[in-house]
Amino acid sequence: MRRFVGVLRPLRRLTLTTVPTPLRALSSTASAASSDSESAAAAPAADFDSSEFAIPHPPPPKNPVSALRKLRFDPSLRARADEALFGKDERGGVVVVEEEERSREVAMALLEAALEPPDEDDDEVGPGEVREEEQMSLSVGIVGAPNAGKSSLTNSMVGSKVAAVSRKTNTTTHEILGVLTKGKTQICFFDTPGLMLGHHGLPHRDVTVRVESAWSSINLYDLLIVMFDVNRHLQTPDSRVIKLIKRLGSEVNPNQKRILCMNKVDLVEDKKDLLKVAKEFEDLPGYERYFMVSGLKGKGVKDIVQFLTEQAVRRPWDEEPTTMTEEVMKTISLEVVREKMLDHIHQEIPYVIDHRLMDWKELKDGSLRVEQHFIAPKQSQRQILVGKNGSKIGRIGTEANEELRSIFKRVVHLILQVRVAKKRNA
Repeated sequence: MRRFVGVLRPLRRLTLTTVPTPLRALSSTASAASSDSESAAAAPAADFDSSEFAIPHPPPPKNPVSALRKLRFDPSLRARADEALFGKDERGGVVVVEEEERSREVAMALLEAALEPPDEDDDEVGPGEVREEEQMSLSVGIVGAPNAGKSSLTNSMVGSKVAAVSRKTNTTTHEILGVLTKGKTQICFFDTPGLMLGHHGLPHRDVTVRVESAWSSINLYDLLIVMFDVNRHLQTPDSRVIKLIKRLGSEVNPNQKRILCMNKVDLVEDKKDLLKVAKEFEDLPGYERYFMVSGLKGKGVKDIVQFLTEQAVRRPWDEEPTTMTEEVMKTISLEVVREKMLDHIHQEIPYVIDHRLMDWKELKDGSLRVEQHFIAPKQSQRQILVGKNGSKIGRIGTEANEELRSIFKRVVHLILQVRVAKKRNA
């Protein structure tokens, strides 16, 4: 098992490492190397500075972790994302989303490398702690067709935004780890990029590295969740989804259980249609259970979490369950800003822009100063991202800053800079 953990840990370090890797080259959320600090200092004034906008400054809570557990997703933003994905309701009705009253678990993503080895001579266990010999653990991979809702389901199960949730395809550009610890059980989630299958079941060339990473990692987990958008399947069946489900269902792995998850059931008006879809896939091999859920609304998520908890094996935990590290907060800040960029910038531009965290400081008053840079290959792409008189980057920054304040429950000074990449001499 230690060998298994050693294989998985490099995935979570890809976001912040300074060593070039294929995923780092594709990831738009790679952290800046220390050598970039000089160029950042010489850069022009920021294109967006949250200090120039009058946003209410709530006092920092005494217990940020406790406050984060009460986080709710903004239903208006979700409604807008749904409309962008599926268009307006042709029936003319207005879908009213009622927030379900439920507590959310703290996001445990990209935590420190390993637990401190316990003192063999010390048998005392503090309040709320679990002895190593009593700990249960499970590693879970989530895969599916593009925009099947993998990220939103991960966020719903883990309880915080650890992966970019947007209307664009392939918004998760690297494996992101989330950890849910309940009682004696710890579940580690790995959210993979969208597996783009062509009409002949072959990956598209422009995302080859992402796809190869996803396929190479699916057999590393104790359990695999294969999911698809059931609403889209009912409206416009996609042969790629069938190929993906069949391919994953046909691969035999005696050491791994697989379940089929039908997501976005809340968008299906006639619930009888869900039974038709379940019957359509009931004869596919390799899937032990079928689940119908709504990742955005949280419906059915408890059933999946309960099932996963029952599959856990007696094994020491891989992550510390009590802390939200600075690295987690940095990753969340990158993902939130990136999500807002994807919401406002169209075509292929978001995928060619390098997105870096340049500076992170906790100030004396408890607030955070976060500086991020967007580096565009061309001046024309920079102009599109900035917008007329800075309107577009202003909207991106304002929305991201408000969401970061809501997540961290403290004042956040967000600074965004858009610049053009320097030409390298041949």
